[in-house]
Amino acid sequence: MKCFSFLLIIIFTDGVVSKKVCNYMDVLDYLNLTKDNNAFKLTRPVLDYTHPTIVELDILLYAILAVIEKTQTFIPFIWATLKWNHERISWDPAQFCGISQVAIPRDMLWKPDLFIYEMIEKDDSPLNPYILLASDGSVYSEEDMRVVSTCKMDVHKFPFDTQKCNITIGSAIHCVNEMRIFPCSNSSRATQFSREVMKTQGEWEFLQLSVSSTNITFSGRKWEHLIYTFTMKRRPLLHVINFLLPILFFLFLDIASFFIADHRGEKLGFKVTVLLAISVLLLILNDILPSMSNKTPLIATYCIVIFALMLLSLLETILVTYLIDKDSVCQEKFRLKEDKKEEVKTPNCKMEVKRPTCCSCTFKVSAGGKQHELLPVAEEVNSISQSGDSHLLLSILAELKEMQHTVNVRLNCRTEGGKFVLWAARINRAFFIFYISTVSLFLLLIFVEWHI
Repeated sequence: MKCFSFLLIIIFTDGVVSKKVCNYMDVLDYLNLTKDNNAFKLTRPVLDYTHPTIVELDILLYAILAVIEKTQTFIPFIWATLKWNHERISWDPAQFCGISQVAIPRDMLWKPDLFIYEMIEKDDSPLNPYILLASDGSVYSEEDMRVVSTCKMDVHKFPFDTQKCNITIGSAIHCVNEMRIFPCSNSSRATQFSREVMKTQGEWEFLQLSVSSTNITFSGRKWEHLIYTFTMKRRPLLHVINFLLPILFFLFLDIASFFIADHRGEKLGFKVTVLLAISVLLLILNDILPSMSNKTPLIATYCIVIFALMLLSLLETILVTYLIDKDSVCQEKFRLKEDKKEEVKTPNCKMEVKRPTCCSCTFKVSAGGKQHELLPVAEEVNSISQSGDSHLLLSILAELKEMQHTVNVRLNCRTEGGKFVLWAARINRAFFIFYISTVSLFLLLIFVEWHI
């Protein structure tokens, strides 16, 4: 607002000095502009109703207060300037000590009924109580506004996205034949001025403010609208540090878990823990992104695919663990069976310890002063036959059969167990190659898509 001061005109006439004192009330009295006079504010200020009122509008962006993706709300703080002409008001500044402008209360004159179509909440910022009236009838109005408007956002590339939000300004009553709206500044000047007066941007970087005009026809009448488009780019550093990198680190931990031994239970528990951590981050993502979107956000695809890969890795670990445990069960059954046999045989052996040939098929002979260990089964059998001890022969044959059966069981168990372990190793190796290839290809594609 401009400051006004009283002017003194000093006139020298025949050596006599005369002073003329002027004030703003002289102008208002001349115009008969008072609060009780409704002639200046009831109707559109034209002498001929066929003449449209020309309104010049200028909007600058002071700050980007918030952009809320969940509710798709855009909250800027703007500075708006209006200019129009009141054809019923004019005066000669020379008659009033050069006073060419007067500040008067807003409710004393007619004002254009302009409003913002996207606005969803009433402006609660302090209203400028005065408007400026010029001697040629021009009226100037300035306002600072906090606009809470709806904005259709595309979060497909979140957090590397660029948003465009519109503010459409028009009249609700006056059509094109009655009122025309023109921008004071073009797109380049509005962008430059906005960058100069910008106070804060926060998470968003202001790129451009473009101005365009459009006409809307409804019920045979045409209305003119001005559209201010705010283009801004998100600063993704905070989301990358707090969200994208932790998920990537969890993926690397899952890859590193392939080097943990499969026969231990730590690998399975580790993978379950990492999967639960990803689930928590997905809950945080649900609070950030809007519930409805035309396209699936890339960050959601990023999280879901990594979650699916980790789930598949967990299932593979369960399968490998099952195969290894199957071999362990076979070994455990054989060990329990051997323990039972030992418990059964222990009393018999104690009873036959006194016999010189109990469960013995070896003896030592001396030849040439050297000791040799021999297995003369045939000679022993002959000697036993000769001695008539047939009971001992039957015991030896039964023991040999049991030993042969034990060896066969052990070989079968080792053969089956080795087959399971071999399949587990093959599955683990093939899945690791598949996992690394899939993860590398997916990360490459997702980051390329983000930056296109």
